[in-house]
Amino acid sequence: MPETLLDFQGAVRCERSVGALGLTLRGAAGVAGDTHTLGFSGHAPAELPQVLTAPRVQALGEGRYRIQSGEGAWLLRARAVHLSREVATPFYCALPPRPVPLGKRLFWRAVLALAATRAGLALLRVLRR
Repeated sequence: MPETLLDFQGAVRCERSVGALGLTLRGAAGVAGDTHTLGFSGHAPAELPQVLTAPRVQALGEGRYRIQSGEGAWLLRARAVHLSREVATPFYCALPPRPVPLGKRLFWRAVLALAATRAGLALLRVLRR
């Protein structure tokens, strides 16, 4: 029974290399559409295109994997598979913004209060010069 490793969404780049990772798939996946990278420690099929549309990657067992998309299906052998997810965006969304220092808040409150009146605007013009 094949086990689904990852269902990509949209266009996925297929990068071949000679190093430890013979094939790397990079694209959006998951509920939030975060960028995922799936690297195979093995040789890429020669007929695999450079871009796939919404591929599904399945583990068939014994180091065999299937990449299936609208363009076709490819089988490959790999010693290992490495999955990573880009977490910078969700990480920085989870951090609360830095509070504005009290001195800066008081300064801008005073400037805006002065700008609300004619006399205050005249004073700001004089101070600006």
